[in-house]
Formats: sequence, structure tokens, C-alpha cells
Amino acid sequence: MAVKEISNTRSQNSHQHHQQQQEGCNACKSFGQKCSHLVKKQRAKFYILGRCVAMLLCWHERAEH
Repeated sequence: MAVKEISNTRSQNSHQHHQQQQEGCNACKSFGQKCSHLVKKQRAKFYILGRCVAMLLCWHERAEH
């Protein structure tokens, strides 16, 4: 029973978070602002991904030594 309640709470929180993200994106008025916002989000995702890859490669090199 408790697991079901936790699952329901998580799905509600996820839904609220998704709505807040959409509202933040819809706050931009012009098409250019929306595109700029999406480009910034993608750039941040690629930066994080690149840092993770670099960390994993460096960790692998250190583990061999």
C-alpha cells in the first residue's frame, strides 16, 4: 500500500514539474525567443554530456595506471 502511494506521489510531482517547464517555455513571446531558449537548453545538455564522457574517459585512464 505504501509503495503505491509513493508511486502516485512521484507521478504527480513529475506531472507538476513538466507543467512548470512548459509554462516557462511558453512565457517567451516571440518565435526567436523560443528558439533561443531551446538552443540554450540543448547546449547545456550537450555540455553536461561532454563533461560526463570526459570524466569517464579520464577515470578509465587513471584506473589502468
